[in-house]
Amino acid sequence: MELRRWRDYNWPLLVCVAVLLIIGVVALYSATLTAVTVNGAPLRTIFPRQIVYIIIGLVVMLTMTLFDYRLLSSLARPIYIAMVGLLAAVLVIGLVSEGAQSWIAFGERTFQPSEVGKLVLVLALAAYWGRYEESRASWLVQLGGLLIAIAPMLLVLLQPDLGSAMVYGMIWLVMAWGAGIRWQLLLLLAILAVPVGYLGWEHVLDDYQRVRLLTFYYLLTDMSKVDPNAGYNVIQALSAISAGGWVGAGLTHGLFSQGNYVPVQHTDFIFAVVGEELGFLGALVLITFEGLLLWQSLKIAGQSRDLFGRLLSLGIFALIFSHVLINIGMNLSILPVTGLPLPFISAGGSFMITILAGVGMLQSIALHRKRLAF
Repeated sequence: MELRRWRDYNWPLLVCVAVLLIIGVVALYSATLTAVTVNGAPLRTIFPRQIVYIIIGLVVMLTMTLFDYRLLSSLARPIYIAMVGLLAAVLVIGLVSEGAQSWIAFGERTFQPSEVGKLVLVLALAAYWGRYEESRASWLVQLGGLLIAIAPMLLVLLQPDLGSAMVYGMIWLVMAWGAGIRWQLLLLLAILAVPVGYLGWEHVLDDYQRVRLLTFYYLLTDMSKVDPNAGYNVIQALSAISAGGWVGAGLTHGLFSQGNYVPVQHTDFIFAVVGEELGFLGALVLITFEGLLLWQSLKIAGQSRDLFGRLLSLGIFALIFSHVLINIGMNLSILPVTGLPLPFISAGGSFMITILAGVGMLQSIALHRKRLAF
């Protein structure tokens, strides 16, 4: 029976994860080799910590693979309630860093609940719509799913973390589509988005977030209006990527990467390091394997034996896709800077462990997609 089950294990998904982790380790090593913080502290200590986070993440991935994903449905409600409570607690006891109150300290380490919250939201929505499978397309059930997403999304927006709030919204949208949302509800929400967006601009976003959005707008429409200080990150990232050419300057040999010209190049702008030192071909390999991983996620969703598994797969797809799209988009200046990490590549323990846990869930769904024959 066990051998029959493991025949359904998604090996291409595992290969994608392995390749991306290798690229991430190589890129992070180079990105932190000579880089320093704004206070002059070296960043090279981040690299060994990230190796530990990857190992922990792989253990979590294996654990989730062996765990029957169907049992998660009954645990979704208490996990979701605990997550919302934790996000609320962050607004009271959280640490402030880079303009956002998003971290909780545990000794010398920090934990970012909003990252784990993304996967918890996927679980909560999948369990909710799976419970109302027969009536999931009704207005009442769809509005219930929207309320489940709005609560954590607003708490994250108040930190304020616009990028993560956008991911929460993307997760809901993709999963609602998978659950059969009515187009009339989507149209109503699109109409309501205008006044809500205005209120958010005036009363929720901080000044630096407004500057980021305006800088992005001016980069697309009128470069003469771009404040050099506000647009510094994007300009440096674009310069680094342009300098890479086809094959790159070589690992640890990038002028911008090693000269400390690209800010936060170990997290938000690590794609610029890949582009400069590994060139267009290296960046293409990275994007290709991210794309293949996303394709496998959709394949698992299509092969799932139940609605809960299908929506869980779609939610994990949405989580990874939104991070890939926004991170690479902001590096290329086709999307505004929102501070989201690149899956499997950027430094950060909370997100790395969360994303590997999501992969483990996908593998569990793949393993249980068929009823076992005896």
